[in-house]
Amino acid sequence: MTAQELFDRLKSVQPGTVLCNYTMEYCKKLIPVINEINELKKERNAVILAHSYVAPEIILGVADYDGDSFKLSQDATKVQADTIVFAAVRFMGETAKILNPNKDVLIPGSLSGCSLADSITGNDVRELRKKYPNHTFACYINTTADVKAECDVCVTSSNVYKIISSLPNDKIVFVPDQLMGKNLQEALQQKGIHKEIVLYSGCCYVHEKYDPELIRFFREQNPGLRVVSHPECHPGVALLSDFVGSTGQMVKYIKDQPEKTPFLLLTECGLNARMQYEFPQKSFIGSCSMCKYMKSNSLENILETLRHPEKAAKVELDTDVMNRARHCIDEMFRYAAM
Repeated sequence: MTAQELFDRLKSVQPGTVLCNYTMEYCKKLIPVINEINELKKERNAVILAHSYVAPEIILGVADYDGDSFKLSQDATKVQADTIVFAAVRFMGETAKILNPNKDVLIPGSLSGCSLADSITGNDVRELRKKYPNHTFACYINTTADVKAECDVCVTSSNVYKIISSLPNDKIVFVPDQLMGKNLQEALQQKGIHKEIVLYSGCCYVHEKYDPELIRFFREQNPGLRVVSHPECHPGVALLSDFVGSTGQMVKYIKDQPEKTPFLLLTECGLNARMQYEFPQKSFIGSCSMCKYMKSNSLENILETLRHPEKAAKVELDTDVMNRARHCIDEMFRYAAM
């Protein structure tokens, strides 16, 4: 790849959407790192999976697969390489390891946690099971392998409504995202689906800070504005949005809208940047809401991971935990395909 090719991909990203301004000079600095990473991938028989929330130069420069949690879970089942470098957060790397137990999964980010995933443990789920022995336990994919191992089925933001609706049990414990759970309760009620859903107290620190007043302010300033939000946002935000969905569903919605439509995306700013370079004829407004965990992934630490894989953060899981967590994930794929 040349600096010009990289610049042509990134030039539509506006300053303020992400941490950097993609000038030609900056792209020239990135190219040696990008090209070395791509060469090392071949030498190490490695692939890079990258979530849409990481920096655009990772997605457009070195990623072999990119997308939201559900798409990356599907992509992880197709990987042929010996090594997976997962530019995201640790729980996603754990999912890749569960689906590829014989492969090395390496995490390059210096901050690999997640405020939502870290809000609950496997032991917390075991205690909840004592309290709700007759409930089906559904966990959001934004959880650790230990949590998935204690649950019956996993869901993502793209399939949560379908899967919960399809569960034969009307008594559900949904963990850990409380705000997504409230949006789920509201959506099922509107459809006339009656489920008793017990919620937990977890949340994503990026999405929980959006509020209805923000939407009202931007609508007043921007006639014709389309507000697109993630189901991890507060129900009051979802109520005022034109569309609520997963990252992948947001992309499809935006793609289908007319040119020059203004959008306010209420999710991590990586998607805002991605939409700017995928749909330069459309307008994206609002300030950047950055996830410190996702943005701790960089070209530099990906390069260091590939240079010295023996020193990298490697995902290692207990076999029993992996097997039970795999069942939870397989159930997600089964229900999603119904």
